[in-house]
Amino acid sequence: MSLLPTFRIFVPMETPYVNIHTHRPTGRHLEPTTVGIHPWDAADGDPATIESRIDGAMAVGEIGLDYLHGYRERQEELFIRQLAMAEAHAKPVILHCVRAFEPMMRLLKGFRLPAVLFHGFIGSPEQAAQAVAAGYLLSFGMRSLASPRTVRAMRQTPTNRPTPRTDNRRHPSLGCS
Repeated sequence: MSLLPTFRIFVPMETPYVNIHTHRPTGRHLEPTTVGIHPWDAADGDPATIESRIDGAMAVGEIGLDYLHGYRERQEELFIRQLAMAEAHAKPVILHCVRAFEPMMRLLKGFRLPAVLFHGFIGSPEQAAQAVAAGYLLSFGMRSLASPRTVRAMRQTPTNRPTPRTDNRRHPSLGCS
């Protein structure tokens, strides 16, 4: 059973919200100032642009790994460089993770960051528990509700840890693993 109809009753999509979908700003909601190279843009991303704008940003994001889109080595290289910049400037990170949960968790272990948020988490209850145990936040959105295993993960995530995602973007219904 999907929680999507119930979710729409309690979280109207017309209500202003904090949009953490940082590479697709709408201008209609509260949108933190961020800087980062999305994994979809890894082929052409220049880390120098981040370094020049990071002091004015509230967070580094949306960054991460998306193993459905090419350039894995380039994505990993950029991800590590952006995590290092976030650490050096004490900035939280907003993560994009598609089919790359284990590599992402392995890379994150090497950094001390003030906060880590998995944006639009789609994954298993075990992955959610692992992220929460590491002190990371999970954002759940409309696509999360389409995945029965992610709904189970949501139900098992402590209520002081999840962050609802309501940007209503359509992402593939594929897990981070």
